[in-house]
Amino acid sequence: MNGDATPDDREIANRRGFGPTGILASLLVLGGLFLGPLKGFPVLLWAQWSRTPWRDLGLVRPASWARTAIAGIVFGVAFKFAMKAIVMPLLGAAPVNATYSYVTGNLGAMLYMLLLVTVGAGFGEELIFRGFLFERLTKLFGTSAGAKVAIVLATATFFGVLHYPEQGIAGAEQALIVGLTYGTIFAVTGRIWMLVFAHAAFDVTAVLMIYWNLETGIAHWIFK
Repeated sequence: MNGDATPDDREIANRRGFGPTGILASLLVLGGLFLGPLKGFPVLLWAQWSRTPWRDLGLVRPASWARTAIAGIVFGVAFKFAMKAIVMPLLGAAPVNATYSYVTGNLGAMLYMLLLVTVGAGFGEELIFRGFLFERLTKLFGTSAGAKVAIVLATATFFGVLHYPEQGIAGAEQALIVGLTYGTIFAVTGRIWMLVFAHAAFDVTAVLMIYWNLETGIAHWIFK
């Protein structure tokens, strides 16, 4: 079978494999994490270059865009309120996210953050952490239940660690929980669009809480 492969076939296999070409391509894609609102686009370029079907990245057209968007937005908003009012207080987090306190009452900063979290985080981070990394790690470890658990844990941990330098331990803890939740959903469904809407809604809610100076009140809803 390998003897029948054309040079083009072998090159595509190299791009999707884990030799020097595939590893370099993966590192370049992960470098997109530093591209702000554009962080997800290297994944799309890699998919085109390696001829990876978009379906393999979870980019499956929903049966209903409206239902998918509504479900994602409702889930994301509810998830953020639950994290802010219940989970993070139990973990001992401060009620105010000091890293982004400059956004409070700052219209320009708030609008830029909304662009960053909807396109960069909602679309970009889901495409990288759920779509791209799941595709790569599934190629390595397979699709067994144990492999899926390991992939969810690995990607969620990576997601959490990347939030530590800027947001400290509380940000890393929140990102870890978000990564575990979204990763589990993706492992079960193999579809990314609901998570894109959920991730964007989660972060938009967080930004608006900060802008309107609501964090302390929400953090003390249950635990005074």
